[in-house]
Amino acid sequence: MGRTNDKTLKEAIEQMLQVYKIKRKYDETGIKASWPELVANRTKEIYIHDKKLFLRIESSVIKNELLLMRTQIIDKINNEAKVILVEEIIFL
Repeated sequence: MGRTNDKTLKEAIEQMLQVYKIKRKYDETGIKASWPELVANRTKEIYIHDKKLFLRIESSVIKNELLLMRTQIIDKINNEAKVILVEEIIFL
C-alpha cells in the first residue's frame, strides 16, 4: 500500500530548497556552471547579485557581441532556470 504523502526524490529536493530558502542560490550556481555552454567560455569572472549578472570578459570583441545580445542572454538564462534570476547584465 502506498502512502498518500509519498513524494518523488525531485519533489522532496525542491521542497527542501524552498524550506531552507536556498532555491535561488541553487539556481544561480547552476547558471554559473552552465555559462560556458550557454553563452561564452572566455569569461574571467561571473557572479549574480540582486538579479544582476556581473561579467568580466577577456576579449573586447566578445564583450561587444554580448552587449548587443544582452536581452537574448537574459531570456536564455531565465528560460534555462525556469525562473527570473537575471534582470540586468553588468560588464566589469
